[in-house]
Amino acid sequence: MWGTTRALRACYHKFVSGNDKSVAETFASLVGQHVDDDRIPLSRAALTIARAEYPDLDMESYERQLDLLARRVAHFLPHVADASQTIAALNQVLFREEGFRGNRDDYHDPRNSFLNDVLDRKLGIPITLALVYMEVARRAGFPVVGVGMPGHFLLKHYDVDGRETLIDAFNGGRVLSPRDCQERLDEIYAGQLPLQPEFLLAVSRRQMLTRILNNLKNIYTATRNFRKALAVVDLILAIYPRSPEDVKQRALLRYSLGQMRGAVEDFDDYLKMSPDASDADEIRHTALAIRRNLANLN
Repeated sequence: MWGTTRALRACYHKFVSGNDKSVAETFASLVGQHVDDDRIPLSRAALTIARAEYPDLDMESYERQLDLLARRVAHFLPHVADASQTIAALNQVLFREEGFRGNRDDYHDPRNSFLNDVLDRKLGIPITLALVYMEVARRAGFPVVGVGMPGHFLLKHYDVDGRETLIDAFNGGRVLSPRDCQERLDEIYAGQLPLQPEFLLAVSRRQMLTRILNNLKNIYTATRNFRKALAVVDLILAIYPRSPEDVKQRALLRYSLGQMRGAVEDFDDYLKMSPDASDADEIRHTALAIRRNLANLN
């Protein structure tokens, strides 16, 4: 999209708010549009997200934990293992021996979205437990992909004949049928959302990381922790630097934090991206008011 790594970084610098450029730049180097999606190092990218909260995080130690878990899984496998045997081995190590489980008591704890905390506490939400499962499975030679079902992230394995196996990492690695998926949706949406085929499609690594970041952003904005929300939006923009809604979101966060020059720059960029947006006139008036206030300060 940007042609070269240098061009990507030059454009991205414009979007970085300055909360922690080292984290944002590192994340951009892992997930930017110059990187093929299937080459994004998922665990490394997730640990880089965690560095926004834990700047001195020893990422290598957590990569080694995932390596060791995969070796233990391999220990349970015969020389030639089918999907059911591999799933059983993964479930044995991750859920029975290690005790990974869904955090049902405090689902909105931000630690549920940081990979290091999930590995330390053995607690997570569907998408981060799925990430652990996916990365351990990959290291054990068992490819699985993410499935972005609304409200409850799943995993999927394709066998050599193209048959699909759906896996629920939040519920101990249980293998699900489409009917089971409808039951999950009924629990979440009170029976108001029928299962659609597109709900069970595989998602990209960028989509998976974005969903983790959006979870964090929503937690921080709900608790009015705008500074942390701003750092998260910086990371979302590292994935999709030309996302108008995220540029506007960052402008509003900057405005709330009193970062007026940055806010007006983001408002201007939003208007360039979406000149005919339904809120374009309101945004223009807001940007003009900010400029007048800044001029009075000079």
